[in-house]
Amino acid sequence: MKRISRIWLTSRPALLCAVVTLALTSASVAAASDEAGPFGVTAVADVTIQNKRVGALFDADRVGKLAGGHFCSASVVRSPQHTLIVTAAHCVDGDNGDLVFVPGYRDGKAPYGVWKVGKRFLPDRWAKEQSEDSDLAFAYIDELGGKRIQDVVGGNRFVTGVATGATAVTVTGYPDTREVPISCTNKPALHSRSQQRIDCPEFTSGTSGSPWINGNGQVVGVLGGHQKGGTTADTSYSVVLRSEAAELFKDATAAR
Repeated sequence: MKRISRIWLTSRPALLCAVVTLALTSASVAAASDEAGPFGVTAVADVTIQNKRVGALFDADRVGKLAGGHFCSASVVRSPQHTLIVTAAHCVDGDNGDLVFVPGYRDGKAPYGVWKVGKRFLPDRWAKEQSEDSDLAFAYIDELGGKRIQDVVGGNRFVTGVATGATAVTVTGYPDTREVPISCTNKPALHSRSQQRIDCPEFTSGTSGSPWINGNGQVVGVLGGHQKGGTTADTSYSVVLRSEAAELFKDATAAR
């Protein structure tokens, strides 16, 4: 059974079908900056150095038959160990068994390898009560052929305390109905004190865990949080990255 990584209202199926059948524009998505554009336009993500750090999550039994099996997104972040990814907590919590991560995944292929997900780090509030304000997680990626994942694809800087909306961000992830990643650039806004939102069309189920990357190459959000990412395809959410996120990152980067 395919895992659902975003919550959809019971009225969603007809709308979701319409969204999925929309053709994605072929225009390139601009870099995230105040001067860039167009904003709020979703396109197939180009093959770039930046985008190969974003990948799809699969159940471990999908190795050898990746096509159609991804259920969440994640991305490599810089760490002393060179082995760390960030995603949404609901993508890698205790119910989610053995997983693999495929950076740069496209059309059933793993251009940079299939990597086993190892130890995971989740906030206490998520582990105890699945608080939507703690829907963030890190995980180690095991070495593959003696190589570490950050050395193969690079990594973005994970930062906390950046003011929401100070600059535009680019969100990149994998809808579970598509075999290529999509991207959209726009300015996020506060939804509440603990949640931020962004208006980008067609970010459907499977895009949970997608990084929000600003023009400085910093991860300043991770798709998830409110309603596990949102109940519509056009508006997505992230936890505001403050002290809890900073402590979780500190734990993850100090543990090995």
